[in-house]
Amino acid sequence: MTEEQKFKVVDRMQGYELRSYQPCVVAEVEISAKFETAANEAFRYLINYIGGKNEARNKIAMTAPVLQIPSPSASFTEGEVDDLNSQSHLVSFVMPSEMHLGNTPAPDDSRINIRELPEELVAVLKFSGRWSKERYLHQLEVLKGKLAADGFQEVDDARFARFDPPWTPWFLRRNEIQIPVKKIGSKD
Repeated sequence: MTEEQKFKVVDRMQGYELRSYQPCVVAEVEISAKFETAANEAFRYLINYIGGKNEARNKIAMTAPVLQIPSPSASFTEGEVDDLNSQSHLVSFVMPSEMHLGNTPAPDDSRINIRELPEELVAVLKFSGRWSKERYLHQLEVLKGKLAADGFQEVDDARFARFDPPWTPWFLRRNEIQIPVKKIGSKD
């Protein structure tokens, strides 16, 4: 069974969950591609890394989910903010839970970056279906609306989390929108 990123459900809200995620290490690559194809294009680099193309020549177990966010280096012009096809994407594999920065082998490929995600409170909206830009944007707006109504502030970029391989029938795919948040008025 594929290991999934570790978290605890803090609260079940109307239509979404609040989760406390443990720190984890990710291997990520920046890809300039359409939203729908970015993960597939990044996959070959990341699968080579976990397949043994790293300084230790170790194979690393595949985990879930695969994360995708707009790249922080993406530049926007007026009117392009919601055009996910006009920017780069960071696509990440979450490393197995026993891995940390000290024992994660460096990649052979300089395009791959290894970094740690901190412990964080994350609002999560689950959905199934196709991996399209339109579906992502719709679900993102639904979650953002719920967060605003419930008094939460976004503290980092939204992530698109995919749990299934591309050959999984679209109607069985498990997807999530994940947004790191804090309660408005809290000091954290």
